[in-house]
Amino acid sequence: MADLNQKMKLFCIIFGMIWLISMINPVNGIGANWGTQSSHPLSPAVVVRMLRENRIQKVKLFDAAYDTLHALGSTGIEVMVGIPNDMLSTLATSSRAAEKWVSENITEHISNNKVNIRYVAVGNEPFLATYNGSFLRTTFPALQNIQNALLRAGHGNQVKVTVPSNADVYASPSSMPSGGDFRSDINDYMIQIVKFLSDNGAPFTVNIYPFISLYTDANFPVEYAFFDGNATPLNDGGTNYYNMFDANYDTLIWALQKNGFGNMPIIVGEIGWPTDGDMNANVKFAQRFNQGFMSHIANGKGTPMRAGPIDAYLFSLIDEDQKSIQPGNFERHWGIFTFDGLPKYQLNLGTTNLGTLVKAKGVTYEQRQWCVLKPSVKLDDSRLAPSVSYACARADCTSLGYGTSCGSLDIQGNVSYAFNSYYQINDQVDEACKFDGLAAVTKSDPSRDSCRFEIMIEPEESGSEQMLHVPGILSCFISTIVLYLTMF
Repeated sequence: MADLNQKMKLFCIIFGMIWLISMINPVNGIGANWGTQSSHPLSPAVVVRMLRENRIQKVKLFDAAYDTLHALGSTGIEVMVGIPNDMLSTLATSSRAAEKWVSENITEHISNNKVNIRYVAVGNEPFLATYNGSFLRTTFPALQNIQNALLRAGHGNQVKVTVPSNADVYASPSSMPSGGDFRSDINDYMIQIVKFLSDNGAPFTVNIYPFISLYTDANFPVEYAFFDGNATPLNDGGTNYYNMFDANYDTLIWALQKNGFGNMPIIVGEIGWPTDGDMNANVKFAQRFNQGFMSHIANGKGTPMRAGPIDAYLFSLIDEDQKSIQPGNFERHWGIFTFDGLPKYQLNLGTTNLGTLVKAKGVTYEQRQWCVLKPSVKLDDSRLAPSVSYACARADCTSLGYGTSCGSLDIQGNVSYAFNSYYQINDQVDEACKFDGLAAVTKSDPSRDSCRFEIMIEPEESGSEQMLHVPGILSCFISTIVLYLTMF
């Protein structure tokens, strides 16, 4: 028994040293955007477990929700906390408001919850051309006030500010990367912000979306959106570009270089491909794009203008059925996981030995029942159209339409899908499956082929998950974790 105990102690020491070294020198892994605009969101504890089991080492948030940040405590996951655009005005005009925000959302979680916060995203694409300058006067003052508040709170070395920008903040008149410069209407303003970021050792964050180019331009060469090397290359003074990402990224490099910031660090804050809501938003293309991107950056080669690893966050982790569809129906389908944490397709993030995504654990669903159109109802019934309009306006019908996952449904199927979406979003209450006597509840799953008639998930209990009755050898693993946490 004594020999066994000695061997166990030796194992713990060796295991602990290996594990600690791997944590102190983490691999520059892929990050993910975690949005929460969902009618039935997974609990933060479930999402954090999913992040950890997929070994996603960085997460970008769009706000500073307490429960979300609390769940990330003591995980080591690197966090970018977001400040929504509607808060910029208040933070721009009040340094006291900025100090209060930093105290409640940064200091609280770093000091008391051991959250590894590394960035504060001040706004979200505030200079998007379609915003018509709505946030032009408030973003920079808010950025300054948050930076000063971080410094006063003693976080200046650990937490850096940044402003996630859409790629439309720069352009090239020649359509070549070497012609890149900041958009003429905001050029002076962008240079002012970039200088401020540079002076404070902060990165430039950009969101790059080849899908949007394909969506908005019918003549966009499809192959150029992907990373297979099948596209006709763009020749820029002898440099060939075989995909839009490299060309877009290097257009930014040229813009920064022309204005004296050629060495500025860059974060790709959002990059991905949706799986529904448009003829080009499908599982096949999404898998092809995201896996291609992962392979493209895996070797750390970088782009023609900048060698080295690329710091990036996939957009996004989970589907969000409450997002605005003003840009397009695809907006609710960017996740690599469905709303309930199921992988949509095989995707190797290079983070696990399995080489594929690990689904969410501990998810419980509402009853296995659906709301559908009664078979006896005639399809020319005058009540159908207003009932479907009512359901879709209050639920999610973005999977209906040409080229979508449910695009092959007949009229009865379309009506049933709309009714069921409304019924599920309203937690299967009886009144949500009336529709003037047109609908009925069924226990038979109406899903077919790629079209999934969803059942919503039940709310999860908040709070950290606990490990109980941990057997023998794992106790030294827990001891090692405790040791790691005391070091930081």
